[in-house]
Amino acid sequence: MKKQVSLDLLKQIESGYSLPSLSPVAMQLVEMALDDSSSAENLTALIEADPSLAVRVLKLANSTFFQTRQPTISLKQAIIKLGYQRLRIMALSLSLRDTFPMGKIGALDYEQLWHSTLYRALIAKSLAEHVSNCYPEEAFVAGLIMEIGLLILFDLKIRQDVEAPPISLEPLEDLISWEKKRYRIDHRQVGEAALKYWGFPDTIVQCQLLYGQNALSQDAPILAKICELSREFSCLLFQENAPFHTLFQDAEEFLGLDREVINNILIATFDEVQEIADSLSVEVNREGDLMEIMEKANRALSQISAKISAHQEITGTVSLPSFDSLDQRPSVIEHTLQAVAHEIRNPLLAVGGFARKLATSLDPDSKGGEYARIILEEASRLEKALSEMTTENR
Repeated sequence: MKKQVSLDLLKQIESGYSLPSLSPVAMQLVEMALDDSSSAENLTALIEADPSLAVRVLKLANSTFFQTRQPTISLKQAIIKLGYQRLRIMALSLSLRDTFPMGKIGALDYEQLWHSTLYRALIAKSLAEHVSNCYPEEAFVAGLIMEIGLLILFDLKIRQDVEAPPISLEPLEDLISWEKKRYRIDHRQVGEAALKYWGFPDTIVQCQLLYGQNALSQDAPILAKICELSREFSCLLFQENAPFHTLFQDAEEFLGLDREVINNILIATFDEVQEIADSLSVEVNREGDLMEIMEKANRALSQISAKISAHQEITGTVSLPSFDSLDQRPSVIEHTLQAVAHEIRNPLLAVGGFARKLATSLDPDSKGGEYARIILEEASRLEKALSEMTTENR
């Protein structure tokens, strides 16, 4: 019976029934942007009918998102700069953002969800800029609306469920498992059906059902890989125990991007987030978020330091031995030393590189700049300790 209810719900969503109504102007804009006979003048006249949308389109065209040198002073110029298809996708995204409330309602914190997805969107856009066969603006939208199905499922089912616990996006697999068990349907299925109805590109729609290892498989589309990596970043920022170095490792393995590129992307994201948040009416505390990720980096260093200290207790040494000294030691100590060096190398290099990038990009007299310097000093100390455990001392 429950299975039939879930199938019926999907059919309703696919037909548009039970879906929230998007802005009439946005829907007309989508139709006109798909019509080759539409002119910039036609689109300008339509957008001018919605003053709020007009202001946001202008702000978007002048934002760092499009990295233009000359300011855009008219709506027509903005439309030409954005392009019809880009404008269509952006209009849909803005309308979706406006359709749902902010604040906390029942089990769902809308504010936190939009906060997280905005960072995903910006990371996705930056990742797409460094790979081939992926449009940055499309990646931005895909990241922004990746969990849009959760908002719809919340309105249709979860909101009325008095036994529903507080909803958290991560771990995503746990959330989806809970949804399927309780409602026989999950929010990614809902999102896929809704985006199809609203006319989003197939490249974005197909990402809905690809997450976790499926999104990073060899056959997965590049946009799915980018969305999954952007999700990893949001975990780094918003999930308490997310490992700091996972994003760096996976970006290199699945996109061929090294740590320096990822560090540049992270810094650029914090530079852009406030402006884009204002365009989308999303509340963001850039400084607080930056301090949060630095705190995660600091915790990672503390864990690394603890591993080194534990090694010293095992080997009975005050200072770290080099591999040269291992000839006189039992093999178990050699294995322990090698295991410790292997375990701490990747996270240490990730945190150290990030700290160096931060230290050069932040005002050294600011609170953030001072904290970055402290983290960098600790990272440098631990890197020196690591070098004593590696082949440099052979």
